[in-house]
Amino acid sequence: MATKIGFLEVPYMETEGIHNPPYVARQADILQALLRAVRLAYHLLYALLVAMIYPLLTLPARQFIMRRWSRALLRILQVHLETGGHLPPQRKRGSLLVANHTSWLDVYALNAIQPASFVAKAEVRSWPLIGLLCRRAQTIFIERNLRRDTMRANGLIASRLAQGECVALFPEGTTTDGTQVRHFHSSLLQCAVDTECAVYPVAIRYHDGSGRQCNDAAFIGDMTFMRSLVNILFSGSLHVTLVVLPAISGAQKTRRVLADQAHASIRATLHDLARCYGNTPHTALQERLRSMVYGHAMADAAMRHAPHHPAPPFQSPYSMLLSPAFKFKKHSADF
Repeated sequence: MATKIGFLEVPYMETEGIHNPPYVARQADILQALLRAVRLAYHLLYALLVAMIYPLLTLPARQFIMRRWSRALLRILQVHLETGGHLPPQRKRGSLLVANHTSWLDVYALNAIQPASFVAKAEVRSWPLIGLLCRRAQTIFIERNLRRDTMRANGLIASRLAQGECVALFPEGTTTDGTQVRHFHSSLLQCAVDTECAVYPVAIRYHDGSGRQCNDAAFIGDMTFMRSLVNILFSGSLHVTLVVLPAISGAQKTRRVLADQAHASIRATLHDLARCYGNTPHTALQERLRSMVYGHAMADAAMRHAPHHPAPPFQSPYSMLLSPAFKFKKHSADF
């Protein structure tokens, strides 16, 4: 059951089998969601002002603004960010980030640790407000059903990589609820083969404070953007974990091999993260995770750790469980 309050559809809460009126049981949640919405509106207004000059700025300036703005967005929505692994090194040639896709929030979680140019479906260009911001952020739009447009997009991605930019894409081509990783389409990975750049798989998982799977951020099916946003605004405990896995070289590989290797790496990592929940730490599992994340990266002195801040005084059992394996750092309210 649910009730409508303005444009918000708020579900009834149950306590020991008793249905409580939403205006009593959810009053605190509604006030919190409205406060988040007001702060979000001001944050978007600021983005519109910055968007006017954003394309004219240098690459380092754009990356700085995008990282700070994305972190502030997560803070406003009270999405707790945890990271593991190593970021791509700062080199003249760019890097390609390949991630599983659950929500529109994935873009800002990635930008919070590694600002990148994203590849998005052409429909996003016409979205109110979001489409404008994506255009000003120099997003690469693609008509997925047109092979000729895929070739054009690969050319644009290769050009960005040659300029030292980081480009990110979601090879699934759609979103999932986070419990599975769909088939990776390889067409947009041809640029990595042509430029022989490094491909960095990134595993993204949404969960609550204890590590249990959380679908509050999922943007799937016929869900509207507003419905998804409301779910996030009302979320009581939303965490996102990003694990940057060792690079896969695009040299002397086919795009299908690259896609399969990235898919296998991300799928195995998400599976092991899910297994960690509720279990006593197992040395073998921790060693497997450590090897997967750090195994090849340790040999590259130029590799940068994912940015972190001092952990808060209290850590959930899930975070404490992961810490020995990944050295995760939780991003608290102070970005």
